[in-house]
Order: sequence, then structure tokens, then C-alpha cells
Amino acid sequence: MTIQWFPGHMAKARREVTEKLKLVDVIFELVDARIPLSSSNPMLEEIIHQKRRVIILNKADTADEKTTKEWIDYFAEKGLPAVAVNAQEGKGLFKIEQAAEKLMAEKFERLRSKGMKPRAIRAMILGIPNVGKSTLINRLAKKNIARTGNKPGVTKAQQWIKVGKTLELLDTPGILWPKFEDQEIGYKLALTGAIKDDLLQMEEIAGYGLRFLEKHYPDRLQNWLKVEKVSEDPIETLAFIAEKRGLLDRYNDPDYSRAAETVVREIRQQKLGRMSFDFPNWEDDAE
Repeated sequence: MTIQWFPGHMAKARREVTEKLKLVDVIFELVDARIPLSSSNPMLEEIIHQKRRVIILNKADTADEKTTKEWIDYFAEKGLPAVAVNAQEGKGLFKIEQAAEKLMAEKFERLRSKGMKPRAIRAMILGIPNVGKSTLINRLAKKNIARTGNKPGVTKAQQWIKVGKTLELLDTPGILWPKFEDQEIGYKLALTGAIKDDLLQMEEIAGYGLRFLEKHYPDRLQNWLKVEKVSEDPIETLAFIAEKRGLLDRYNDPDYSRAAETVVREIRQQKLGRMSFDFPNWEDDAE
């Protein structure tokens, strides 16, 4: 399965990001804490070259806390500082500035030794759509500057935003890569709402989610369904959910589409608890 996804404004955004790189000191890469690798743009290394980078694991309140800590250690081993935040509630945001200051400490110390006063750190925020960039910026700036929305593709233009006296942010539109050749990544992006639901069949997204839960969170799935054993066939599970929830079609048969929507919606709403869909040991996550 290959999902094509590269709207014109995203191609334009990539060009603009490349042009503005020379103006910034640090890149803030915003990813979804539930899927840190799947929501990281593989084109980013090519775009930002050797710029200093901080990984911001947003929506940390929705991810498995233990797994998030493992991700922070994983990135640290690769020389990338990573912080976990909840932009929606403004939790952990101080760690972002601390990480940036640590990255810039050596350069600013050289400026001070020459009698020059360091200016505000200039950072560019990059991330795929719907990872919470606008919400994060508004929290950092303590006012509604960036547009927000619960759907991909709300931010469409770049803007500089001051955060106190020590940090200036450059917001950018979300940049997705041209296509997803790894269907695993496509399903995870769809399951967490990073790409539009109409790019994939809802039954396929729900089927992937059910298989993933059966493998990684079987107890959660059993408790949610209130059964001792879950069928290995996602279609059977969808039929069970449809009958249990009264989601039937006009012929009194299971409405698989509505059952699938229920699965995806309740996973996103954390009705099954906080979960991570990427793990530092990627091989463990292979289907």
C-alpha cells in the first residue's frame, strides 16, 4: 500500500523552510508522543542538514508513560535532546527552552567572552500536521497567535512569534512526506488522526488498531470488550462490537463501518487508556 499525500502548500512550505534555515539557531521537531518515529518526517534530515535539534514529544498525556521515557533515552543515545510535553494543558513547556539554552550554551558563552550580549534564541518549529504546533506556540506565547484546529493542515503560512525575551519561534505549516510506502506508518498516522480519515478505509484503520491492541495491549482490549478472549479475526471483533453497541444496518446485520468508526474514535479518545504505537525497539513492533 502506498498513500500519496503531498498538497501544493506542503511543497511550498518545504521550500520556505529551506530558505529560512539560515535565520534560526535551533530546530524544534514536534512529534506525537504516541508515534515518535511514525510522526517524524524522514525528509527532515535532508531539509535541516546539521542544525541543532530538540525533539518535542507532544500529547505525552495520551502516550504510555513508560514507553515515552524509553523514547527520551533512545533519542539521548543518538545525541538528540528530547522532552515530553502536553501543550494542550501547558505541561512541561519549560523543558523546551531549557533544552534550547543547553544546546546554545557554548555558542553564547563565546559571544559573552567577546563582550557581546547573546540575543534571543531563534527556533523553527517543524512537524507533520495535527501534532499540536499551533497549540504549543499559543501556550509558549501565552496568547492566541497561531491558528489551531482539530484537523490536519490548519497552519498555512510562516510567522515569527516572540516567547518572552529569550526565545523567538518560527511557526511553519506541517510538512508531510510525498507518500507513505510503509503501510505500518500509514495506519499509525491514520489511527492517531495525523492524516485525513478519507485517505484510508475506516475498516482497515480499525482492523489494524485491533490487531495492534491484541499484540501489545491484550488486557486493555479484553477489558474494553468485556470478554475473556478476543477473536484473532478483526472482522469478527467488529461484528461483535456492532451487535453489542446496536450498530446494525437496515437488514439487522452488523454495520462494520460504524463499528470501525467506534473503534478508531474510542482509541483516539483514550477509552482504552494511554497507549503508544511506536516502540524504541522497532523490530518488536513488526507485524
